[in-house]
Amino acid sequence: MSQRLTQQQLQGLATVTAVPARTKVDRSFGLPTGLYVATVALYLAFIGVMASVFMNPELAIPMVIFAGFVLMAFGLAGYWTRMQPHNDAAAPTWGQFAARGIDTLSGRLSANEAAVQVLTLPVLILCWGLAVALIVAFT
Repeated sequence: MSQRLTQQQLQGLATVTAVPARTKVDRSFGLPTGLYVATVALYLAFIGVMASVFMNPELAIPMVIFAGFVLMAFGLAGYWTRMQPHNDAAAPTWGQFAARGIDTLSGRLSANEAAVQVLTLPVLILCWGLAVALIVAFT
């Protein structure tokens, strides 16, 4: 249940410090940078396949916008991982990632399992784009 506290009661209960407590933040997501680069490359490859299959001057601007959205979304996430203050963690190297794996909500994953999990959707989207390209080529 809530109750109203006066300013004097609140100051009696609270501990006020002049310096805020330093909180360590890990913004690295626990994955190496190469996985993010591969994800971006696969999404951009899909956009490239669609642009080449449906080559039309009227689609040039939308394709550039789509590519820009992909680059900005992953660029913002990359910028966020390097943000300061209190960000002492760096993305693990491939060797560290292979040795340790990653903890997820469903349990520990090895490096290979995590890479498959991260890259499944971009690979499927690219395969879908290639299938559309084949259909267009044979019709």
